[in-house]
Amino acid sequence: MSEALPRIEAPPPEPSSAPRRAAADTILYLDGVTVSFDGFKALNDLSLYVLAGELRAIIGPNGAGKTTMMDVITGKTRPDSGQVFFGGDVDLTRLDEAAIANLGIGRKFQKPTVFESQSVFDNLELALKGPRGVFAGLFGRLSGVQRDRIDAVLARVALGELRHRPAGSLSHGQKQWLEIGMLLMQDPELLLVDEPAAGMTDAETAKTAEMLQEIARAHSVVVVEHDMAFIRALDCHVTVLHEGSVLAEGALAHLQGDPRVIEVYLGR
Repeated sequence: MSEALPRIEAPPPEPSSAPRRAAADTILYLDGVTVSFDGFKALNDLSLYVLAGELRAIIGPNGAGKTTMMDVITGKTRPDSGQVFFGGDVDLTRLDEAAIANLGIGRKFQKPTVFESQSVFDNLELALKGPRGVFAGLFGRLSGVQRDRIDAVLARVALGELRHRPAGSLSHGQKQWLEIGMLLMQDPELLLVDEPAAGMTDAETAKTAEMLQEIARAHSVVVVEHDMAFIRALDCHVTVLHEGSVLAEGALAHLQGDPRVIEVYLGR
């Protein structure tokens, strides 16, 4: 039996269009997490929590600890100290990257990594959750349920009409959508998405914000991003990291008036 988790005090209520649920619905919990590299504290007593079904944006200057935080959550980096729990009582610090991915935590890096010589449909097929077995792998036979699943994800990531196109022929933004789709094929409970709007056109950026809002209806989503217009379009709770810890939290409209946030990030 895991010990009961100590409660992190929630930040004071801020004006926001995104409702905050009770702490009992917490899907991701970090408390007092510290990570040092050659004496530099990439994370410094970091504490935050993400609610089940929440869309959360993480912002902050370069070196604030955003990537290290995601590395810790996904098992790539072990913290020097602190707690990291998923789903209430699963201690992520005791698991490796593969075990954490199998738990239901998916991560999309900034640079899309798709199989460019394969079609969009084939990329999603290759990402199907669970073993398909030798026979299915050799003969490429999909069940009706699996095809329906791929069709649903194609629609969700706005690539239904491009299903037969080679992934390498897609635009940068469409490749980002395809990789998000490949994550969705794994049906993760929590998606970690790193700078999805980087390099996108304005139209693609707006579509991506809408897409992530829709995905958050069935999954918890944490987005790390620098583009303030994109963060505004997400219309969600925002956490500002600075020097490895939480500087402020709340609605973006509130944070844009916070002198601390302006000084370390938004004023730059």
